[in-house]
Amino acid sequence: MNSLKITSPLVSVSWLAAHIDDPDLVILDATIKKVTSDTSTDLQQKSIKNARFFDIKKTFSDTNTDIPNMLTSEQNFEESCRKLGISNHHKIVVYDTLGIYSSARVWWMFKTMGHPNIAVLDGGFPEWQKANLPCESKNSIINYQKGDFKASFLSELVTDANTILNEMNIKNTLILDARSPGRFTGKEPEPRASLAGGHIPNSMNLYYNDLLSHGKMKPTQDLKEMLADFNIENKKLIFTCGSGITACIIMLAAELAGYKNMSVYDGSWSEWGQLSGVPIHC
Repeated sequence: MNSLKITSPLVSVSWLAAHIDDPDLVILDATIKKVTSDTSTDLQQKSIKNARFFDIKKTFSDTNTDIPNMLTSEQNFEESCRKLGISNHHKIVVYDTLGIYSSARVWWMFKTMGHPNIAVLDGGFPEWQKANLPCESKNSIINYQKGDFKASFLSELVTDANTILNEMNIKNTLILDARSPGRFTGKEPEPRASLAGGHIPNSMNLYYNDLLSHGKMKPTQDLKEMLADFNIENKKLIFTCGSGITACIIMLAAELAGYKNMSVYDGSWSEWGQLSGVPIHC
């Protein structure tokens, strides 16, 4: 039996390098273009050795809605994973080219689909390159031996707009918004011009970038101290952001800090900011 184990939601480049040829390991490149970026420099022509491209936008999101990055169906997630050669026995490490950005979203997606054996590569591709570790040219089309991945959807890890409406005024529920302070207060425009500015009533702002240092997650003790300032002990935590990407970064930080009872508002501000009749604070 394979002895490879993932014991933390975050792994180092040295850990990945040590296990890169393990047959039980699948490495996923989950790079997407940053919504606030107007260049394509986020997308690299190289990848980590053995990496498979996990296409968040075209394959693993619901393409039948105009709300970006919405979680795809359990059936589509399952079948798309199988096409990537993924099975339930696999241990997965996911990364992106921004350090930690969209990789945390994929970590949450697999957890939501009942596969906890996944970790984010701390520092992502930049940290891998910095350590001069094995890379290869990206291949656009690869036919993998089909896997037998079986999804098991965990609805408690996903929150929708109706739940937000019902729980935003509950004392034991806290909504943490990962957007920048300017977007949270409505003083800066949203990158999607059709959206209103401001935030969900009673939500609090925890800018995702404050949890990172040079593309890597800050030490766990630092994360614990930052999260403790929000008085979130024993509360239900709901994470939101612009389009469900960076909310997963603060969820990852909260898990590293030991918190439970957490979910992501999948539609996030891309949904809330264009709904009619919902309350918005600035």
